Amino acid sequence: MDTVIVQLPEQQDQRPRNRPDRPHLLRLGPGDTADFGRGAPDAPVPVPLDDPSVSRRAGQIVAAEDYWRLSNFSRTSTYVVENLEGAGEHVKVAPGRVGAPVPFEFSRVLLPGTDGEAAFKVFAPEHAYLDAEAPFPQHGEPTMSPFTLDPTSKYFLVLLALCEPRLRQPSSAAVPGVGEVVERLRGLAECAGLTRSAVNYHIDYLSSVKLRLREDRYACAAPDAVDALGAPAGAPVGGKREELVAFALRFDLVREQHLPLLGPRRPPTAPTPRWEAGAGTGAGKG
Repeated sequence: MDTVIVQLPEQQDQRPRNRPDRPHLLRLGPGDTADFGRGAPDAPVPVPLDDPSVSRRAGQIVAAEDYWRLSNFSRTSTYVVENLEGAGEHVKVAPGRVGAPVPFEFSRVLLPGTDGEAAFKVFAPEHAYLDAEAPFPQHGEPTMSPFTLDPTSKYFLVLLALCEPRLRQPSSAAVPGVGEVVERLRGLAECAGLTRSAVNYHIDYLSSVKLRLREDRYACAAPDAVDALGAPAGAPVGGKREELVAFALRFDLVREQHLPLLGPRRPPTAPTPRWEAGAGTGAGKG
């Protein structure tokens, strides 16, 4: 099981020609390490950062059980780890700090560079959560859920919005489109800036990492077409959304008691009557 997935920054000389862009991913299991920095011709690093202001060996990531640690090998520069799901939440890692724990599931590591910041993303998808409704065992290790979903995250809200019609009316066959999900979540303060591309990103993350849907479900995808986390893209229209909803409802990953997280439903905007739209323009005059 991958504890940490590092999405490497794009290197201009590595972009394949005549092929869609695909992210370069580095997968780490518990105890694995990966150095990051500028590297050298005779000493490359697993996470290269192409900026002359970044040290050749700037730091190191260590994957733990359900989080990761960051070491800062610089003597002068402070590194910042942003929580991509938070509202400005971040951790500062001082020069020389070794093994600083990072608890975020979605992170961006920022290093001061010559032109802005050098950055890369780190995902820690195996965060574990106890079932609050289950009785706590009297002895031994507690049983964890096989699907570690965080109800406070944006990806959970996206999944909940996709499942809402069938949670409210099980016979409903409609699965909301990406635009409908954006509109449904826009009333929430934490989702005010949510975009269609962000929703698609969360759908990819749910499919390939959190729920681990089988890749052969999307066998029709072109072999070089991948989503943001390396899973095949190009499924039939709505295919991923349909599979996510069916899977989540089958295993009760989202329930009716989660629906208040979405807030009240806003009434749809009524279309303007045609006769009203033409008022003042001479329409309808004999």
